[in-house]
Amino acid sequence: MKNSIIEFLEQDAKKDLLRFSTAGSVDDGKSTLIGRLLHDSKGVYDDQLDSIRGASGSTDEEEIDYALLTDGLKAEREQGITIDVAYRYFSTPKRKFIIADTPGHEQYTRNMATGASTADLALILLDAQQGVLIQSKRHAFISSLLGIPHILIAVNKMDLVDYSQEVYEKIKEDFTQFAAKLNVKDIHFIPVSALKGDNVVDKSENMPWYGGTTVLSYLEDLYINSDRNLLDLRLPIQFVLRPDSSFRGYCTRIASGILKKGDELVVMSSKKSSKVKNIVSMDGDHKKAFAPMSVTFTLEDEIDISRGDMLAHKHNIPQVGRHFESMLIWMDEQAMETGKSYILKHTTQTCKARIDGLRYKVDVNSLSRVDSTKLELNEIGRAVITSNRQLFFDSYSRNRETGSFILIDTVSNATVAAGMIIERKSVEPIISNISDKNKDMPEETLKSLISSEKREKKYGQKPATIWLTGLHASGKSEVAYELEKLLFEENHICSVLTGRTLRSGLNKELDFNISDRAEHLRRAAETADILNQNGIIAICAFISPDSLVREQLAQIVENGEFIEIFISTPLEECRKNDNKKLYDRAEQGVIDNLAGVSFPYEEPENPAIAVNISELSPKTAATKIVQVLKDKNIIF
Repeated sequence: MKNSIIEFLEQDAKKDLLRFSTAGSVDDGKSTLIGRLLHDSKGVYDDQLDSIRGASGSTDEEEIDYALLTDGLKAEREQGITIDVAYRYFSTPKRKFIIADTPGHEQYTRNMATGASTADLALILLDAQQGVLIQSKRHAFISSLLGIPHILIAVNKMDLVDYSQEVYEKIKEDFTQFAAKLNVKDIHFIPVSALKGDNVVDKSENMPWYGGTTVLSYLEDLYINSDRNLLDLRLPIQFVLRPDSSFRGYCTRIASGILKKGDELVVMSSKKSSKVKNIVSMDGDHKKAFAPMSVTFTLEDEIDISRGDMLAHKHNIPQVGRHFESMLIWMDEQAMETGKSYILKHTTQTCKARIDGLRYKVDVNSLSRVDSTKLELNEIGRAVITSNRQLFFDSYSRNRETGSFILIDTVSNATVAAGMIIERKSVEPIISNISDKNKDMPEETLKSLISSEKREKKYGQKPATIWLTGLHASGKSEVAYELEKLLFEENHICSVLTGRTLRSGLNKELDFNISDRAEHLRRAAETADILNQNGIIAICAFISPDSLVREQLAQIVENGEFIEIFISTPLEECRKNDNKKLYDRAEQGVIDNLAGVSFPYEEPENPAIAVNISELSPKTAATKIVQVLKDKNIIF
């Protein structure tokens, strides 16, 4: 008897765990479905059944209100809705389950996000009588935003539409069209009746046209191991264990990846590296461990490591920086405040952070973007955030553990927002409304006595800003100075602006963070515009990797034509030309946000011309640009 119990416990411990959340519009039957699933899978104790029989006022199994198994709050039972997240655990011979029954009403978006944040699957209910509602779309969008890899659509209340295949197929088609806009790789549909039990645990005899699986079978057989990130090893340190002077162990819950004995790891804060000596756990030493195991490991070398540090494989490191963009779900009654200091918790790090600005908020009902400067309770938007110390992170789409964080109010200690770091770390918009940039400026009483027409006639040119964009070491500056020489030899007046020249004077106080880089480019464009105003051709050579920012720069230059030139030298050639070794330093994490390595470079879609310096000399490239200027009648 004792051995059989031990064997049972060992087998039960080996079962994998599926976490899933439920969502849907009000009165779609979420709680009833979960209650039916628990009851029919024998996951309800007798005392629980007796309790809901009493609350239902009936002993007839068909008339029991199964929603009472999850709707435990008095207000929920009175109103017949789910208000807070209810967690339930059950298991079958195949798998263990944790269910998060989340509210469907828009008022409780934050509750839904909380319950779904750790889910492997989102079970979204649609009412067969109502079809695809706005709330259903909102829940699918939030599930997608939270990176839930699988969505199960349960078309409920099929008994109320006479189990019609036509109704089911129409709903399936409508939702599939909407889901095409979402970033979800796996969507499955099942027609059910939670009240009657059709296709919940047992196959329905009322829908012979449906040849698929039941809800429980789908949940049992869903393969989720491939959803785990086992490629990027991330070890956030929780505690340094020193029981005596002979042992220094680093305690971590592996966020992602596989840790092996002998692996060479790098400490992200100090960039020092060492090899894994031992991997220790309560079960003894291991040769390897993987996410989400909690282990203690030792290194061959003694390195200064403490809570908040992160280790990774030497040639696969996370992004390092203080500036990033994220989608925020606002969870506090008090609205978001730009510039206010919050506490940011990310993996095992806790630091101060501020919200620099809001790009937009999302209308979760239509998925459209809305201009806004703040977020209210339950609203979602894309924000620019700066922390007061370096964070080690990945995009949320790649790694949910290292791509997520929360913001905490420094006074009330309440969690005010949940954040998901996004892949594209674009710079902050340069100015909020370019078209109105001079509306508050008084009219200039004194103006130049030389008209633009007189300047054009005397200089033999029209004002223009030649904007050379490309990767670091692509040859932008070389081409810029060759172009200046050619124009000078033809008696044209021009001036070269580069990042180096501006940072040595006008922009010397600016840092290399995202916000300061945006300001750096804004000042460059404003300077070019002043040169254009005086009839001078401005030749600007800047990496300027963000296409949106380049569009804004073009709007700043009002007194001359903005001509975008793409220096298209490939990254491999740029690396060869990199005398400063910036690419190597960026890969080592020494410098942040270098285009082509740790920051995306967005190539111009319609440049006036693209020139590759690995295929032709800077002088030849400059000659081609001169021809472009002649074709555009800029020089004559």
